[in-house]
Amino acid sequence: MLAESLKVTPFAMMSRPVAGVRNKSLILTLPGSVKGAKENLEAVIDVLPHACMQAAGADSRSLHAGGVKKLEAEAGVAAGGGRHDHHHHGGGHVVPKPHTSPEDRPMSNDPSAGPTRRHRTSPYPMISVEEALAIIERETPSPRVEEVPVEEDLVGHVLAKDVYANEDVPAYRASIVDGYAVIAKETRPNTKGVFPVAYVSHAERSSISLPPLRPGKIVRVTTGAPLPPNANAVVMVEDTIVKSTTIDGKEEATVEILTDDIKPGENVREPGSDVAEGSKILSKGDVLSAVGGEIGLLASTGNTDVKVYTKPIVGVLSTGDELVRHDAERALHEGEIRDSNRPALISCLMAWGIETVDLGIVSDSSKDLETVLRDALRGTMDHPPVDVIITTGGVSMGERDLLKPTIERLLGGTIHFGRVAMKPGKPTTFATIPRKTSNNPRKQVAIFALPGNPASALVTMHLFVLPALHKLMGFSHPDGTEDRPSRGLPRVRAVLAHPIPRDPKRTEYHRAVVTASRDGRLRASSTGLEGVGQRSSRVASMAKANALLVLPPGVESLPEGELVEALMMGQIVPGN
Repeated sequence: MLAESLKVTPFAMMSRPVAGVRNKSLILTLPGSVKGAKENLEAVIDVLPHACMQAAGADSRSLHAGGVKKLEAEAGVAAGGGRHDHHHHGGGHVVPKPHTSPEDRPMSNDPSAGPTRRHRTSPYPMISVEEALAIIERETPSPRVEEVPVEEDLVGHVLAKDVYANEDVPAYRASIVDGYAVIAKETRPNTKGVFPVAYVSHAERSSISLPPLRPGKIVRVTTGAPLPPNANAVVMVEDTIVKSTTIDGKEEATVEILTDDIKPGENVREPGSDVAEGSKILSKGDVLSAVGGEIGLLASTGNTDVKVYTKPIVGVLSTGDELVRHDAERALHEGEIRDSNRPALISCLMAWGIETVDLGIVSDSSKDLETVLRDALRGTMDHPPVDVIITTGGVSMGERDLLKPTIERLLGGTIHFGRVAMKPGKPTTFATIPRKTSNNPRKQVAIFALPGNPASALVTMHLFVLPALHKLMGFSHPDGTEDRPSRGLPRVRAVLAHPIPRDPKRTEYHRAVVTASRDGRLRASSTGLEGVGQRSSRVASMAKANALLVLPPGVESLPEGELVEALMMGQIVPGN
């Protein structure tokens, strides 16, 4: 390995390769750099099978029978370290050789090279939205599971395990009306007449067991109160009249029941009639909503803890020397703009029920950006390690667009895509960065580098970030099923309320308001202003928008009445 390295550079003399055997395992050390490791491994890989056989205890004499030339032929190597052409015989190990050099492959700008050396066009291939979503689905880490108490903040979590009732609901035979508990029979007459009231049963907790109801007497019960033993039906108070009261006049002494039609079980909830102990009440994959009653169901059935998928923690930062905090109490200097992206994206995440970390504004400095990203990965005294990082700005072609090189060159991350064929949002970038801390179950962090233009940032946030968050939260596969929510924005079909021009080359995600008309159809209206349209820098085009219309590329405008696909960002608005 050292000899081969010296052919590449004299600095190889600084290398310290070591080889040895422990038990029956062959151990080789390689340099830390990717290039050096590859060159060293290529130098020895053809003879490794022979070395492994010897390390495993093979008979050396029989291995070397036939001489060194025979061994070289079998291994596919030539004297002096060269290789035979492996394609002309069956023996040996074929070493994959790339047909391109590193400088020919997609790679971000080198920040140290200066503006004259930067790319004039993006080195990243343009991919479709569908390809981008597939890559995000593949590279986003799987959800992890935690056991949490049943409390109000469970809303928005997804169950990671089926849940069963720990007890019957109701736990006792209970009245469903205000009235009088009786002993009813299948035959008539049996309930009509005047009866003495033995006592009163209220819907309240009591450690004292109710005495059994004796024939010829009744017990006053309130809604939800337990029935006394032997009672099997309840007569509604509307079907009775008071015949006499106690001496103080506060309670009934005798009551007349006016009907003879009461059947056994009437106006009674049997134990477990709502939910039987041991029955499945919620399924893995169910979302615990704020309006569906799932939290109440868990609480009522004696479940104090459940297993759910852990929600991700998302860090949000903005990049650019031109940015000023949105709440800065001063007039802007020339070239400055207020940072609207961070508060917009953080508020969006909060609406989705995601815990966020405000990573602030980072200057156009690779070192500053690296520091902030490293702190986000490992956590600080102010915030825990994040699972997803969202950045805005720094992903186009300018000399100060440092995000991609910082991810690739300084943090060891992988850029999975750097351009998407869509409008707006073409420079959207998705990457993953390995997390080097061993105590975190998520071994890599997903990073979404969104465009700096406000409308582009919000569109790509809904289109790309939300599906990744849904995967981390345990939502079902992107396609979903009838009884499970799928990942990403829900899709509907809407009719255009007016013509909308199209981009000739790229699919456009057009900001719109979808309303429900009285005829039952959904109608879509653009939020673009006449004469201005929907430039990606136009943040006003997102105001009041509740949908993104998916407009395929084309030369001609889509006419009024055209049926288009709409991705719903918010609730459908009532229309005329």
